[in-house]
Amino acid sequence: MIKALSEDLRNKISAGEVVENPSSVVKELIENSLDANSTDLMITIEKGGHQTIQVRDNGNGISQDDLPASIMRFHTSKIESLNDLFEIETLGFRGEALASIASVSEMTITSNTIDGDGATLKFVNGSHKGIEPAPKINGTEITIRDLFYNTPARKKFLKTPRTELRKIVDVVRRYGLAFPDRSFKLVAEGREIFNLRKENLKQRIDMLLDPTYSKNLIPINTTKGDYSFSGFIGNLNLIRSRPGEQYLFLNRRYIKDRLMNRAIYNSYESLIKRGEYPFFVINLVLPKDQADVNVHPMKLEVRFKDEWRLFNILKHVVHDSLQSITQTAPAFNASFEFPADGNNKVFTIPEVATERNIDFDGQQQMFKPGVSEPYINTNNNLKRAREYVSQLAEASKDNTNEISIENIWQIHKKYILSEINSGLVIIDQHVAHERVLYEEALEAFESTSMASQTLLFPEILDFSHDDFDVLLDVLPYLEKIGFKIKKQNQTSIVIEAIPSELSIGNEKNVIREILDSFLRDQKKYSSFQEGLAAMFACKAAVKAGDVLAKEEMQELVNRLFSTKHPYYCPHGRPIIVKMSMQELDGRFERH
Repeated sequence: MIKALSEDLRNKISAGEVVENPSSVVKELIENSLDANSTDLMITIEKGGHQTIQVRDNGNGISQDDLPASIMRFHTSKIESLNDLFEIETLGFRGEALASIASVSEMTITSNTIDGDGATLKFVNGSHKGIEPAPKINGTEITIRDLFYNTPARKKFLKTPRTELRKIVDVVRRYGLAFPDRSFKLVAEGREIFNLRKENLKQRIDMLLDPTYSKNLIPINTTKGDYSFSGFIGNLNLIRSRPGEQYLFLNRRYIKDRLMNRAIYNSYESLIKRGEYPFFVINLVLPKDQADVNVHPMKLEVRFKDEWRLFNILKHVVHDSLQSITQTAPAFNASFEFPADGNNKVFTIPEVATERNIDFDGQQQMFKPGVSEPYINTNNNLKRAREYVSQLAEASKDNTNEISIENIWQIHKKYILSEINSGLVIIDQHVAHERVLYEEALEAFESTSMASQTLLFPEILDFSHDDFDVLLDVLPYLEKIGFKIKKQNQTSIVIEAIPSELSIGNEKNVIREILDSFLRDQKKYSSFQEGLAAMFACKAAVKAGDVLAKEEMQELVNRLFSTKHPYYCPHGRPIIVKMSMQELDGRFERH
């Protein structure tokens, strides 16, 4: 028998589309506040939204008579007729949010209009017991408690309070960027996370993301016909290896649109490589009849009337803004000149054992340690302060697979070439150093920390709140691999020392890249430590394009063959390619 569903059950089903987690509740409440012309919003969170979510504003307020209707499905003050759906000027319009939230939580609404008295209404399981008088608050305050208390199946799928709080922070950040002319305050667990006053967009970006961002922004302010584009894109200093700092707005409504994002990425195509993501905050201002925002209850998806026209215009707008190469390229000292003789390195070469051959088969025998001091490289881009502990294996000179590190060369600033009795070997310098650092990092996690070099001037590094939260998880491991870090405040650290293998001046980028890689790739590894060691090794190792002196190449080969697995890197790539004399003779048709 087909039966009509009860109102309560219908609300709970609808809530599944609108209320996914605490951050979606925060989103709906903020939109209601902004639609009510609020200029000052305060968001309070307890237990990541599991326990309490409260949004208070100074908007128009709700009259006593309208309070009961405010939580009824499809009741709204924002639209009246079908035509209004095609001329939407507000963020919300469906009349579903409060009803959906009230059906899965305990909700209290306190509000008053400018001329009206204060009133409060308490909802439990979607119903209320009547209006009660309350002090005037000159706006509206909505408090949500015990989200999903009556739908245990939904509640068990919530993430940890820390994870849910990160999502809430991201939601507040989006609206903070879309409305820099409004004030936002976010307090979680009694701690102030954001306190944003009215400001321009450039200042707001610094407050919400990083104080250095404003120095790396390229403005966009263009009108093409009936389309307008405003905001900022980042230069190459703001390129990240994971998505997350791409903010696209349609008439100040945050949207997700892969095609429009692709238009922006394509504008950077000659400047970034695959897997890199530029920063942008762009607001598209379109006539109301050019886009349909009534696609999904979450209102994140839109349909454009002429999406390919918009795609091409947006791509050209961003591309034109990137024409200034000196502005787009990362900061550099344009006046720097290399020494005329090309010799820009000063080395302190270690005294090492006299045996100069290493067994290519990787037989690790007794060795004598030799210590090299850090060398100084006057080219800042190649400077690497190292302190090597070399391990030289002694092997039989009759072995045809011995590498003679006395005869060693670098090819295309990328590969190391050496001869063996049976032919030659080619070593990838980056993955070789990566293997060395990977095994040293794993060993450091289990025992003694890796060597550090103290910075003459400690570096201060600022993070967004959610990145800083992740940093706290990996901080003990960063100290094991040679970083000496102190917490300065709730979103910044002071770097006092860095691993001796790391380039001085590159510590900020390495830490940020480790965080990006950890968030993106942590599930690829069997353990937290292996993943972090692999990420550190990849970011700290010498790169293709780095010039190595003969002594550096010898040192690297020595250390490679003292590792447990010298033939492949932590990501599975081969380190060594061998070419036998038979293969060489065959290439030259020598028989």
